[in-house]
This record gives sequence, C-alpha cells and structure tokens, in this order.
Amino acid sequence: MSRAFIFPGQGSQQVGMGRALAEAFPAAREVFEEVNDTLGQKLSRLMWEGPESDLTLTENAQPAIMAASLAVIRVLEQEGGLDLAQHARLLAGHSLGEYSALAAAGALTLPDAARLLRLRGRAMQDAVPPGEGAMSALLGIEVADAEAACIEAAAQGGVCVVANDNAPGQVVVSGTRATVERTGNTAKDHGAKRAMMLAVSAPFHSPLMGPAAERMREALGQVTIKAPAAPIVANVTAAEIGEPETIRRLLVEQVTSRVRWRESVLSFRHLGVGMTVECGGNKVLTAMVKRIDRELEAVSLDSPADIEIFAKTL
Repeated sequence: MSRAFIFPGQGSQQVGMGRALAEAFPAAREVFEEVNDTLGQKLSRLMWEGPESDLTLTENAQPAIMAASLAVIRVLEQEGGLDLAQHARLLAGHSLGEYSALAAAGALTLPDAARLLRLRGRAMQDAVPPGEGAMSALLGIEVADAEAACIEAAAQGGVCVVANDNAPGQVVVSGTRATVERTGNTAKDHGAKRAMMLAVSAPFHSPLMGPAAERMREALGQVTIKAPAAPIVANVTAAEIGEPETIRRLLVEQVTSRVRWRESVLSFRHLGVGMTVECGGNKVLTAMVKRIDRELEAVSLDSPADIEIFAKTL
C-alpha cells in the first residue's frame, strides 16, 4: 500500500514527548543529542521534564516537535529498514511539520532544520507585539463561510484571514486581536457552532507575519536544500514539490500563507496514497485525516510498540 508520511505542527507538543523512544532506541537518543548540540540547549530535558510553560514557547515547541518526529523516522530507518524513497509515495507536514518532512526526506539536514525552526519560532513571536495578534478556531463552519466572516469583520478595520484549513468544520483564523474576536461573532451568522480563541503567542499564517517571512527568506538563503527522497505536498499549494528552489520559495511564503491541510489530504488518494503514517504528534493529524477522507487508512507512531508493529509492515 502506498503511504504518505505526515508530520504534526505546533500544538501537538506535550511534556514527556519522545522520552520512551529515547529510552528504547539509540537512534532516537542520537537525534535528541544532535538537536541539543545544535541549539546549545538541553531541549530534550525540557521535552521530557517540562515545565510545560517553557515547552509551549514557540521557539522551543517548533524544534521539539520536529525532533520527536525525526526520532520516529530514524528509529524506523535503523530498526525497520525504512527507505522513504521506496516506502513513501509522498510526505507532508502541517506548518512547522513541513520542515520535519523535509528533514526526514533528506532535503534539509537535521541541524539546519533545528536552527531554522528556532529562528522561525523567534521571528514569528517578534513580528507582532504581544497582545496585538490572535488566532481563533471556528468549529462547524466550512472554509468559504469562514472566509466570508473574515472579510465582513475586517471591513470594520484590522486584519483577519483563514490561517489553517484543517478539516471539514475546523477552520482557524488569524489577525489583529479585535478583528479576530469580531470574526468569531460574525462566523456564527455564517453557520459556525463555536469560536474558540487559541492560546497562541502570535497571529501565525497571516499577513502580519511579514517581518518573520523576511527573516526566514534570509536564513533559508544560507542553507543547502536538496531534492527530497520522495515528493513533498506543500502547505501553500496543496500540490507536490521536489525542486529545491521551489521548496525554498514556498517555505518563505508559508509564514504568511494559509495551511491548506484539508486540500492536501484530499489530494492524497488521487496521488495513489492509501495510508497516512503520522510520525509523532499524539494523533492530532490522524484525527484530521479521518475527518477529511474516511477511506484512507491512518496510523500514528508515538510509542516503541507503535513503531515495532509498523516496522513489520515495511
């Protein structure tokens, strides 16, 4: 069966993430040690022991989630003989998970991915003064209706756009705080059952992230990007990419652009995929996949037992 390996984004972090893998597999320990050394920080200790308030900081959460995902891949490679060129039809990641996908596929080195995500987290945090931006999850609404609610609310001032088209009935909007709050109220007139302000530190994937995109443009211009072992379905386009300069350009655009996750998953079966394999992430993406396309088989790999069972299928 053709597989899509998928990689989670921010919000999937939790204290204890990756610890069982590190205790069970030398390959996982090597990933965490390499990330620690690259960042000059005991990030693995923060992942395993907390405090949660520090782990959820964007500049820590982004490289931590990537490290946990790459630990899964490295263990599968060493213990199960995983070869993504052979065993993956494609890879995809949600927001920062795109960096995880690129590192897994060999387009980015692990140290470069860790450094880029540390910078990306800081740049996104710095782009907007604290308290000025916000994000809200709109539940029970489709993306076209969410777009209409954003336009209606922004007509009264400020910025609000669809940031994440996650799954049917689950859309996240982002922008200036007052406008996002207005959008939550307006969305109910467009069919939303509920609007939930999110506990995030900045308005990700909105035009307000422009300064962060420029910092990422400079940083990405200084790293080597290789052709990935298997195609990547990009957040910005929901289409396959593999050419290094296209990858570089879309990673910059991704900072201010919508995460087209629903569209990406809908493309999978048309590209020959029958199964998604979530690498780390506490089943966050797996739950979305099941809402988007019930015909896709979906598995999530978090624990040593998960990996041992899955490795037998390769």
